[in-house]
Amino acid sequence: MFRFPLFILITLIVAFGGGIMISLYALDATQGFGAIKLGAWEAFPELQTVDADPYAKSHRARAGKLLYGSAEGLTFTASVDDSGERLNAACHYRITGQTPPARLWTLFTADNAGNPASLQASLPAALNSWTVLRQPDSSFTIDIATRAQPGNWLALPQAGTFRLVLTLFDTPTAGSSGVIDLSMPKLTKIGCGNA
Repeated sequence: MFRFPLFILITLIVAFGGGIMISLYALDATQGFGAIKLGAWEAFPELQTVDADPYAKSHRARAGKLLYGSAEGLTFTASVDDSGERLNAACHYRITGQTPPARLWTLFTADNAGNPASLQASLPAALNSWTVLRQPDSSFTIDIATRAQPGNWLALPQAGTFRLVLTLFDTPTAGSSGVIDLSMPKLTKIGCGNA
């Protein structure tokens, strides 16, 4: 007598539970479509616009993060170096070159979810265009390592993988279609361990 209703209840639980789990996995797996990859750096120019795809809109709503309008800013992330290897806190990296034109830019280390990495309070967790030391041609070099480095240094967590987040504010490239023509700074691995 109770077999049939119990069978329907179990079927509904599996169907709805599986659907919810697959949807959550899809939201965590991607930020949407339309990514632009420039070397190690990746951006989603339409992520915060009305033209964003449904996955990007859902990802944005679930994360609860404030995003910039298309003319306000553009965020690039790097989870691999220029050779395609995953960024690891046990290694030493160097960023060289220039950023695209922007009124202000910020760079910080983040965990794999995109949140700022947890570091000791006295270590430099972020740099910006006003505090970075530059060469006469306006280029810069930033060392990214767990140990202190001379010049521009960005600290890393003690272990694990990480990503870099570079945000360009008030940039003409955010609202234009010429994002593919941008020249991004190079991200190279110097060595791992004590090298």
